[in-house]
Amino acid sequence: WGKWVRLNVGGTVFLTTRQTLCREQKSFLSRLCQGEELQSDRDETGAYLIDRDPTYFGPILNFLRHGKLVLDKDMAEEGVLEEAEFYNIGPLIRIIKDRMEEKDYPVTQVPPKHVYRVLQCQEEELTQMVSTMSDGWRFEQLVNIGSSYNYGSEDQAEFLCVVSKELYSSPHGLSSESSRKTK
Repeated sequence: WGKWVRLNVGGTVFLTTRQTLCREQKSFLSRLCQGEELQSDRDETGAYLIDRDPTYFGPILNFLRHGKLVLDKDMAEEGVLEEAEFYNIGPLIRIIKDRMEEKDYPVTQVPPKHVYRVLQCQEEELTQMVSTMSDGWRFEQLVNIGSSYNYGSEDQAEFLCVVSKELYSSPHGLSSESSRKTK
């Protein structure tokens, strides 16, 4: 019972440690290296013979080594899932199923809604109003409505100031961009 274990998976030999194979106690591989009631044939080099696809065994072994699922872009998750189920590696089965579900139901980006406000102001109030806009409000347009009021000796032109704000859909209703950044 050395530290290293040789596995012949579908004709490809894999070399790993007993500790790696025993990481998931309920798995086929853990039971195999502990010599439990699993009788497995060995090849001429003493490697355990496992009649499975070696292509999908690499990600299984790497998951047992470091706990992360790393797949090449061409590797089918369904194939790795099939092997994870065969070897009975529960955490890996859950990770793959979650990934596959995410692909089936991608999170759709909802475009922001624009809210507009029209504010009426006099010429002397314009600078202060535009400079004090806050909380995600943006200046959009200024319209001179041409009417004049006489306040004392001065004529004051009147304007409509159009401002806008983006609101995003979230599970809790609409939220502004500024509050979204703080979450």
